Amino acid sequence: MCGLAGLALRQGLTPDGATLDALTRALAHRGPDGAGHHVVGPVALAHTRLAIIDLVTGDQPLFAGPAALVGNGEVYNYRELREANQLRCATGSDCEPPLHLWRRDGIAFADKLRGMYAIALADRAARQVVLARDPFGIKPLYVAEVPGGIAFASEPQALIAAGLVPPRVRAAARAELLQLQFTTGAETIFEGISRILPGETVVIADGAVAERRLRPALPEGGPEVISGEAALARLDMALEESVALHQRSDVPYGMFLSGGIDSATVLAMMARLNAKGGTSPVLAFTAGFDVPGAADERAQAAALARATGARHVTVAVTEQDVWRHLPEIVAAMDDPAADYAIIPTWFLARRAREEVKVVLSGEGGDELFGGYGRYRAAMKPWWLGGKAPRAHGCFDRVDVLRAAPTGWRDGIVAAEAAAASAGRTRLQAAQALDVADWLPNDLLIKLDRCLMAHGVEGRTPLLDTGIAAAAFRLPDALKVQGHTGKWLLRQWLARHLPAAEPFKPKQGFTVPVGAWIERVGDRLGPLVAAQPGVAEIARPDRVASLFRHAGGEKHRGFAAWHLLFYALWHRRHIEGRRPEGDVFEVLAAR
Repeated sequence: MCGLAGLALRQGLTPDGATLDALTRALAHRGPDGAGHHVVGPVALAHTRLAIIDLVTGDQPLFAGPAALVGNGEVYNYRELREANQLRCATGSDCEPPLHLWRRDGIAFADKLRGMYAIALADRAARQVVLARDPFGIKPLYVAEVPGGIAFASEPQALIAAGLVPPRVRAAARAELLQLQFTTGAETIFEGISRILPGETVVIADGAVAERRLRPALPEGGPEVISGEAALARLDMALEESVALHQRSDVPYGMFLSGGIDSATVLAMMARLNAKGGTSPVLAFTAGFDVPGAADERAQAAALARATGARHVTVAVTEQDVWRHLPEIVAAMDDPAADYAIIPTWFLARRAREEVKVVLSGEGGDELFGGYGRYRAAMKPWWLGGKAPRAHGCFDRVDVLRAAPTGWRDGIVAAEAAAASAGRTRLQAAQALDVADWLPNDLLIKLDRCLMAHGVEGRTPLLDTGIAAAAFRLPDALKVQGHTGKWLLRQWLARHLPAAEPFKPKQGFTVPVGAWIERVGDRLGPLVAAQPGVAEIARPDRVASLFRHAGGEKHRGFAAWHLLFYALWHRRHIEGRRPEGDVFEVLAAR
C-alpha cells in the first residue's frame, strides 16, 4: 500500500520539481516508510511507500531496461508470475513482475495480475506512460488534464494541494452525493479530476490519452448449471486460495471482524490456514458503540473469536469520540462517500496500527453472493412489487434544499444499462450494478481512506477474480432463497464455523447518527446551516429544524448526516481549512 503520483507531459516540456515535491508531501500519509522520484524528459513519477512485501529491496520506483514503475497496493500472485513467466527479477517486490510483463506483453500486461493495485509505468523507449487499476477498483487512481499534459495521483487532494487543479465542486456529482451518499462513473465531485475506472488500463503518449483497455471484474454470461455440493466444493477451494494469497506479507497482519457472514467467512479460512501453517492465532479487531440503541457486534464477534481461537481486540467508540474526531475522519474522505461506516472503520484502523500494518476485511460478500435486500426486490418484475435499486434519494422526503436535486440517477441509469448484459438474470444485473459503482465509490473508498489515514493496508479477499469466477454465475437459487441472501456462503459457513449462526436474520450495521445529531441539534444545526457549502444548497431555517428532529424517522437522520458530512467535507476540500478541533469548534471557526 502506497501513494503514487506523476506527470506525463508533451515532448519538450519538463516537469516542475516543486510540483512533484508537493504531490509527494500530500501523499505522505499513504507511505510513511519512504519516498522516491523518477524524472526522464517530460515524464515524472513519485512514490511514497508503506513497506509490506520485500522490506529490503522493494523501494520504488522499480526499473527494467527503459521502463520504470510505481505502484500502490499488492499483486498477490507475484511469485506465480515470476515462476510461470520465467521472469528475472532484481528484487522480491510484488510490483516488479508487472514491469517485466509490460515489456513483453504491452498493454495486456495487467490481464495476468491478481490483486489490488494502481500502477503508473513510464517507458522512455516507447515514449509512453501507462496507468492501470485493478478490476474491482480496490485501489484508487485519479487523473487531470493540466497545461502541457496529464497529471495523476492516488488521491484528488494531492492534485489540488500541488496547485494542478483548483478546488471546485461539480454540481451533478454533488447531487449524487446528497441523494446516494457516493458519486458514480469516471467523473469525481471535483471539476477537472476523473477516476481511472476499475479494471482500466490507459496509455498516454505525448501528454494525451492514446489508448484505453478495460478488464472486467465479473465473468460474462448468465447462471451456470451446477449442483449445490459441487458449488460448495469449488467455493471452498476458491476461498482457501484467495485468503492464502491475501495473507502474503512480510509484516504482521490481522483482520476486521464484525458479527456478520462475510468477516466470519474470512476468519474461518484464516484460522484454517494458520492452523495448517502453525502460525500465530488470528488477530481480530471489532468496533462497538457505547451508546444506547446502537447495534453492537462485539458479543457475537467475541463468540466467533473463541470458536476459532483468535485473539480478539475490541474498540469502544463513544459519542464524545465521534464529535471529537469527526472533522479529521471526514477530511480523509477527499473523494467523498457519506457512509456513516467511515466512523467505526477510522477508529478500528487507528487501533489496529498499534499492532499491525495489514488487515483483511469482508467487503464484497454481499455484492458477489447476493446478500442485499435490494437484490430480492430487483429480482421481481415491477407488477409483483419489484423495484430498481436506488430508485429513491436521501432528500426525496425531506424539504430542506433550495432546489430538488436533478439528474442524480443519470449515472446509475447508465450503469444499469451496462450491467444488464446478455444472459444475465435480474439478480446478476443488480449485483453487477453495485460492483460497478457502489462498491468502488463507497465501500472501497471508505476502506482505503480510513485505513491509509493511519498507514494501514486493507485487503479484501472476497473481492478476488477467483472468488468472482466461483460465485457470480451461480444459479440464483444458490444466492437467494426466500428472504435469505448469500445462501451458498451461509451453507459453507454452517459447515466450517457453525458458531456464526449463518441462517439467523441479517442484522445489518447501523450507527445511531440521527439520535446523536438530535441530542446536539440545537447547537449543531445552526452551525451546519451557516457553512458556505451548505448555505449554497439548503435553506438555513429548515436545516436547523431538521437537526432538531433528526432522531425520529430514519430518512431525516440520513439527510441531517449527509448535510453534516458535506459541511465538514466542503470546509476541508473546497475552502482549504484544516480540521483543528472538535466538530463544534471546526464549524464555528471563521
